[in-house]
Amino acid sequence: MKARVHVTLKNGVLDPQGEAVRHSLGTLGFDGVNGVRQGKVIELDLAETDADAAKTTVIQMCEKLLANTVIENYAVEIL
Repeated sequence: MKARVHVTLKNGVLDPQGEAVRHSLGTLGFDGVNGVRQGKVIELDLAETDADAAKTTVIQMCEKLLANTVIENYAVEIL
């Protein structure tokens, strides 16, 4: 079973990479971009066959390692 985790900075947390991308897009002529938030995607290949158990396990992974829950949000998708 596969799982995908989307990790993004929480609202209000400064995103210097997102701001650099926004600035670069403007330099390239894409003037209509008012803001960019950058994140990461983590794909996991799990031995688990039960979707609910897999989601619970991945949530535990996020809480312990994959996301810094002080400044980041995460969303788990079981594929």
